[in-house]
Amino acid sequence: MKHIYTSIDIGSDTIKVVVCELFNNKLNLLATSSVRSQGIKRGLITDTEQAALSLKKAINEVNDMLGIEIKKVIASVPSYYADFKMVNGEVAINNEEHLVTHKEITTVLQNAAKNNLSVNNETVTILPIDFTVDNQRLVKDPKGLVGKVLKVRGIMIDTPKKNIVSVVSLIESLGIEVVDISINAVGDINAFRTKQMNNQIGAIINIGYETTTVSLYNKGIVVKNTIIGLGGRNIDNDVAYIYKVNLNEARKVKEKFAVADKKYANNYEVFETVDTTGEDIKITQKEVSEIVMSRIEEILALARKEIKTLTNQRIDYIIITGGTSSMRHFETVVDRIFNKKATVGSIKIIGLRNNKYSVAVGNIVYFINKLKLKGINYTMVDEDDEEELSAVKSDFDVPNDSMLGKVFGYFFGE
Repeated sequence: MKHIYTSIDIGSDTIKVVVCELFNNKLNLLATSSVRSQGIKRGLITDTEQAALSLKKAINEVNDMLGIEIKKVIASVPSYYADFKMVNGEVAINNEEHLVTHKEITTVLQNAAKNNLSVNNETVTILPIDFTVDNQRLVKDPKGLVGKVLKVRGIMIDTPKKNIVSVVSLIESLGIEVVDISINAVGDINAFRTKQMNNQIGAIINIGYETTTVSLYNKGIVVKNTIIGLGGRNIDNDVAYIYKVNLNEARKVKEKFAVADKKYANNYEVFETVDTTGEDIKITQKEVSEIVMSRIEEILALARKEIKTLTNQRIDYIIITGGTSSMRHFETVVDRIFNKKATVGSIKIIGLRNNKYSVAVGNIVYFINKLKLKGINYTMVDEDDEEELSAVKSDFDVPNDSMLGKVFGYFFGE
């Protein structure tokens, strides 16, 4: 069986679709698409018809690359008003051998969720912190241990039901089944997790198009997050206002011409375009980069402040991701704002270097973790379609002591 997984990240700016194959503990990229989204504002679906057209285009691009139709996906849902709470669960180990199996792990996590359900919210997932058998040592994976009672501590994530229903309904309207859901903060940590991070406190800043999400992690598990109402669009607006160009042209100037740090810009390099009055104008790289840098500094400074609000504990790592973080010389602005205590994320998969894909890739890793914990051998493509696919080799190695070897997730579906 080929193990193929598809992940969708529906953003205000673009809809990202990533398809990977897990082979010999390595993720190989099979296909990816990024399509400008319509009908989506601040991560929420405002026009279902327009959003469906954008999503269909993204899916069709991937289908054309693969030569098959994507029928099952993982989806990221908005984290607005997400709630993160510590939960506990326990279950009696009643099989003849009193052995912890996948069944007991599934049940204990279900029990932890059942006792903490909210009327207006829907559970996204439970991230187990640790398990104990008969109050003995704490373990990450209790399978094979012998005892009478299995207990779990975890972080339960839930969001308003409309956050989930809107995304799932949109995807299913195209005849595609959503087999699992997650939120961006879970995807990001799984895209960048290292062995050291499993014992540290850290933060990830994801600069989206209309908003920036700041998430706090303890031992690799998200425990809090907050959303700042600024993102890449604000940079586009600044450029559009200063030079009196439309938003699409401003975006082009930002992505194709400007650099994130003005000290690396060339004062003699010029971008020629036409403003909204039809007049020819010339934009110097130095000048536009100063505009871009000013807004990036503001976003990062606000994110730094939010981290201090989320915790007064010492932060071991800060990772910056999102499409804006892929701008040239972005890392030097990060160094300046965070005094070299933060890094720009890097997705180590050939053909997928842009950080706008971090959520989609990370959610695939997270999904695989959940399958492993529950002991499910699963793929998202039919047997007939498997023969049509050929994996592209990548350098995205996943050692056993890293993210696929450290299981934190839970797969709710039977």
